[in-house]
Amino acid sequence: MSRKDALIERYRSRLAGIERLSRRTIETYLPEIRKLFEITGEDVERADSAILSEYLSKRVSNDKIDARSVAKAIAAMRSFYRFIIDEGLREDNPASLLETPKRKRRLPESLSKETVDALLATINTDTPLGIRDRALVELLYSSGLRVSEAVGLDVDDCFFNEAVVRVSGKGNKERLAPFGSDAEAALRAYINHARPVFLKAGRKTNALFLNRAGQRLSRKGIWKNYAALAVKNGTSSKLHTLRHSFATELLAGGADLRSVQELLGHADISTTQIYTHVAASRLEEAHRKYMPKLGNDNV
Repeated sequence: MSRKDALIERYRSRLAGIERLSRRTIETYLPEIRKLFEITGEDVERADSAILSEYLSKRVSNDKIDARSVAKAIAAMRSFYRFIIDEGLREDNPASLLETPKRKRRLPESLSKETVDALLATINTDTPLGIRDRALVELLYSSGLRVSEAVGLDVDDCFFNEAVVRVSGKGNKERLAPFGSDAEAALRAYINHARPVFLKAGRKTNALFLNRAGQRLSRKGIWKNYAALAVKNGTSSKLHTLRHSFATELLAGGADLRSVQELLGHADISTTQIYTHVAASRLEEAHRKYMPKLGNDNV
């Protein structure tokens, strides 16, 4: 193993074992650091901020990365140089001098309850696959789960008496996410009738949502199934839109921001605050649609 590979492997172990970052974050950081080595050379640990800036410029010009990707690259480099400092290879973090580009924050798309109901109604529950997909979509919408959280669920994580699922969120932080009666009915139907069909095709597993082969359903598999469902229903929404819709409906219904933060598993309440703007714009749209225009005549 080369010196570079050994260093990156120790870094990977730190991210997973000490910092306990999510697999998705690790899969973002490691390729970035490998590319950093590739472009700047083997002496990365001694690079200064000017070299890192030049590296980012090449990423923008050659790979056409946007502001969001630049921000992720800077986050990866800051993390890597914190590791380099802890390894005793240098005393400062050159990536801390890099300025993260400001991104215009877009309002997340959300679906009305009527649209979600219509989407659910298009799922054919006459087949085990349809029963599974109905349970999955119902749960995502009812509990506001991330896709990665849903695929990570085990059967033992479902507590029907309490109407909650035990979720392992970002940073392996656990929380209890409640679900409604529709999701409960769909989950029971899946566990009792559809899941045993998939289980026969594979090895014994405690994973909740299974694919045709009896293995844990992947994020890619869920995205593919939802994309087909969305097209069938005449919407271009993404799977994560269900989570946005969950949060928006709660706030529009009067839930307080802190409670929604807890339900979503957000570490920072500023992440949750974006939904207040969505809820407000939803109300304004409804007002314009259903309230008659007031005349200008003085009474």
